Amino acid sequence: MYDCVAVVGATGAVGRIILELLADRRFPFEGIRLLASQRSAGRKVTVRGQTCTVEVLSSEAFEGVDLVIGSTPDDIARQFAPWAVERGAIVVDESAFWRMDPTVPLVVPEVNPEALDDHRGIIASPNCSTTQMVLALKPLHDHARVRRVIVSTYQATSGAGLAGTQELEQGTRARLNEESIGCEAFAHPIAFNLIPQIGSVKQGGFTSEEMKMVHETHKILGDDSIQITPTCVRVPVANCHSESILVETERKVTAAEARKLFAAMPGIAVRDDLAAKEYPMPLDCDGRDEVFIGRIREDLYVPNALSFWCVSDNLRKGAATNAVQIAELLVRRKAASTSIA
Repeated sequence: MYDCVAVVGATGAVGRIILELLADRRFPFEGIRLLASQRSAGRKVTVRGQTCTVEVLSSEAFEGVDLVIGSTPDDIARQFAPWAVERGAIVVDESAFWRMDPTVPLVVPEVNPEALDDHRGIIASPNCSTTQMVLALKPLHDHARVRRVIVSTYQATSGAGLAGTQELEQGTRARLNEESIGCEAFAHPIAFNLIPQIGSVKQGGFTSEEMKMVHETHKILGDDSIQITPTCVRVPVANCHSESILVETERKVTAAEARKLFAAMPGIAVRDDLAAKEYPMPLDCDGRDEVFIGRIREDLYVPNALSFWCVSDNLRKGAATNAVQIAELLVRRKAASTSIA
């Protein structure tokens, strides 16, 4: 039980889902503090039947807070996390700022819960596209050691925030009405289009989003030898990221074995019946916390390779749910240490 929990970015798309999850999953806390920018201050939000007023994010706002869950831009996370830690709180951060800091654990609870042992007050949650991929890779890596991954992502507009989804909706209406519309959230029109760039340009023609998938996967799985080649694409889908993943392992894993491994992995749901036209699709996975896997098949030419299709709600398991699961893991560890003492 925590005396006081704070949610930073409480009025954003992910922040709102965090509040729903804290209520739905009966997260143990006595009081809750909602923090956001000056623009959102004063709003009334109901949490677990209690009406709360959103406060302005400041260093003083963390006085008396035990646990913080934050979903903010990187520059805000860089600023507020030390404030909270200095006042004795543990921070679970959704931003990219702390993920590759060697002193900060990067955690997917089903994959590397042991990483929490070394936290110094700040715990990072991965990029949404990384989260669903490492959850899928974990059982294969434990069983047959993953050597190489080729992944293409099909990422929803909600990954760019509310503005991204609004631009998809407005652009779709404009195109159907043969009207012109400008681009703000994306560099190109997203309606009826695909944009093969997410993030800024990095080394070798890769983007920042693609390199996040490389570096974060290495850190979470604790294995820098895995060769990862990502291509990240923005698609005209409102919510849920999809990924086409080819995995090469040290020894052969059959499709039947892979189905069993995936089915036994916490957090994964298998939908894999091509003849019955059953496979994960964004419309079916929206609002769900699982990572869905289907189209599992052995490579035609490489003996130790598998391909599969992976879909996950990027606002839930890709962000809010993973952060709340980290917080729940902290609660269980706190309870265990108290009982031992």
